[in-house]
Amino acid sequence: MTENSSCCTPEGSCHSGAADVEGAAVTTTYQVTGMTCGHCEGAVSSEISEIPGVSAVQAVAATGLVTVTSKAPLDEEAVRAAVDEAGYELVGRAA
Repeated sequence: MTENSSCCTPEGSCHSGAADVEGAAVTTTYQVTGMTCGHCEGAVSSEISEIPGVSAVQAVAATGLVTVTSKAPLDEEAVRAAVDEAGYELVGRAA
């Protein structure tokens, strides 16, 4: 591999002025009550994943935290409805 074969600049940029789609992602963490196990995590993750624009969901029953990555900020009522559909309660955004 030659010194100039990388697309990245020495400053760490891999794109020349083009918007990085992944860099535009929004990550929000919510507090959810009632999750006690892996099944709970899966149910919450599955419902939230169905919201348009959501690209990733990580639910952790031990802490009650659900981290959602999306293309744009989500409507909290849509997240609340998804969590409710899974059988749990959205407290709100985690501090």
